[in-house]
Amino acid sequence: MSPNEEQDNEEQKEMTTEEAMEESSEELEEEIDSKELDLAKERDRLKFHYRGHTLEELKKMNMDEFIQLLPARARRSLRRGLPPRQKKLLERLRRAYRAKKRGKDILTRTHVRDMLIFPEMVGLKIGVYNGKSYEIVEVKPEMIAHYLGEFSLTRRHVQHGSPGIGATRSSKYVPLK
Repeated sequence: MSPNEEQDNEEQKEMTTEEAMEESSEELEEEIDSKELDLAKERDRLKFHYRGHTLEELKKMNMDEFIQLLPARARRSLRRGLPPRQKKLLERLRRAYRAKKRGKDILTRTHVRDMLIFPEMVGLKIGVYNGKSYEIVEVKPEMIAHYLGEFSLTRRHVQHGSPGIGATRSSKYVPLK
């Protein structure tokens, strides 16, 4: 081999190593892009979805589009229109939402237990009356399309104490262990 041929071979080897480095860098970039896509898909999967729509999409929908996503009972009641007490509550909740954007956290108390939870209510605190007191309900995205009354139970489990002074004659008897 002549010296020129050796130089040409060395240049070809250098070119092939440069090309190999470029190809490997391209492969790395593609691999990184695919990992980023996988992470983005995973993050999107972990976000809240209601019937295939994210919370942001639900908030941007108008009422008619949102009603189409609801179960039949809720869809029927909303198509018939909101009663005045629910309209009044919705307006008060919208006022509370605007105040929350300004930095104030307002608790809205209500007796309206049959109000559906809309996407615009997410993040608000609502005091729902259970017949005795107001239970504070902090609205989360998972509560969308449920009723307020579902989160403020009206009955609680009874836990009886042991018999003692004031008990009837038949219930005073406690067997010895």
